[in-house]
Amino acid sequence: MEKKLPRRKFIKTSAVATAGAAALPHLGSAGMKPSSSFDPKGLPTRRLGKVGVDVPLLAFGTGSRWMAIEDDDEALEILEYALNHGVYFWDTAASYGNKQISSEARIGKLLPSRRKEVFLVTKTGERDADAAKAEIEQSLKRLNTDTIDLFHVHSIESVEDAETLGDKGKVLNVLHDYRDQGVIKHIGFTGHTTPEGMKRAAELYDFEAMMIALNHQSKNTPKDFEGHAVPVAAQHGLGVIAMKVIRPRESVPELDPADLVHYSLTLPHFATANISQGSMEVLRKNLELVRNFKPLPEAKMEALSTKMEPFFRHENVAWMQPGYVDGGVA
Repeated sequence: MEKKLPRRKFIKTSAVATAGAAALPHLGSAGMKPSSSFDPKGLPTRRLGKVGVDVPLLAFGTGSRWMAIEDDDEALEILEYALNHGVYFWDTAASYGNKQISSEARIGKLLPSRRKEVFLVTKTGERDADAAKAEIEQSLKRLNTDTIDLFHVHSIESVEDAETLGDKGKVLNVLHDYRDQGVIKHIGFTGHTTPEGMKRAAELYDFEAMMIALNHQSKNTPKDFEGHAVPVAAQHGLGVIAMKVIRPRESVPELDPADLVHYSLTLPHFATANISQGSMEVLRKNLELVRNFKPLPEAKMEALSTKMEPFFRHENVAWMQPGYVDGGVA
């Protein structure tokens, strides 16, 4: 029978485990040599599981907040500044965009001149093989590249969704073909609605990474995302990426964004926090935060967990509602 840690117990275990790991000079996987193909410019890094690449503690999300910047030149100035200061993990998706341009096409204006410096991540929400193939080709064209470093199956919705990903005529067959050709280097998946579904995906397939929404429980189960899906993914060697780490402020506005970033990076198993940067000011603050990151003590982790109780109850949690589309801007 699976043993489920209560949230308070999990927080205590998290603080102790990560504090121990943070004492090491490099937070990579034991027995693996640090990767050297990307330059973090002095930012601390952690190994992204069996992807085998060291990534900075801060990843650049190019979804809603970044796409809310209307001027492309301004948005790209922020993105390039991030790269120049060590944030080489860029996360996008076929579905991200605003009324004027897709996130991928915006990135594609800058990417060709800096391609070798960027660990590029994108996603498809399609499950049918032919539809997924068409979307992958579209992504490559928009991004102005012939390779994707990490390609995610976007938004696991249920256990059934996870269990059918590898069926004949489904998306995983296409992703494996592209990986065999060298077009896609690594394959992962994302989710923010079902800890059971994400756990099942980690168990069933040869995924190399998982990006998961933090700090909340599923509507239909008492199981939380941090304590249910994350340890299983880590046991299978997946690199784990945190997303939506700032979103508890939508339910609890008085929460400090810096505390929420620290919270996510203090939990065990997480390699990086993927945060959409909506301004140069926010980016500079986040860079300073991760540059000087130290794990939070156990008492602070417990206090934050208690403060976030309204968020755990799904008050004003948009992405847990029917019809939510991740990364878009109305």
